[in-house]
Amino acid sequence: MASLSDTAEDRALNWLTGNSTTAPTLPLKVALVTANGSDSAAGTEVTGGSYTRQNVTFVASSGGATSNATDVLFTGMPAATVVGVEIWDSAGTPVRWWHGPLTANRTTQAGDELKLAAGELDLALT
Repeated sequence: MASLSDTAEDRALNWLTGNSTTAPTLPLKVALVTANGSDSAAGTEVTGGSYTRQNVTFVASSGGATSNATDVLFTGMPAATVVGVEIWDSAGTPVRWWHGPLTANRTTQAGDELKLAAGELDLALT
């Protein structure tokens, strides 16, 4: 995945400099998007069908990187072309932490499943 959101960058810097304690409200959720966002603006999230954000967990980081620990399965998808993903927390007003494009777009038909295999979502600090 490409980037931390501006909010995540600010929270990480404040934590690293001792100005706050910060952590996302768990569980983390994966959102699928049909148009990628930017560091400051969310993408266009998939809507329709039975689509909902799905929980995701990550393996312990190594070398400044981590990836999803298990498959993430979206069922009852609408017809859509998914171009990217975003990682959100579960706060009362959810915070977007990460965003980025998929390696290749995924096209679904109404009722399809979309699976992000374990290890497919790579997050890195470089």
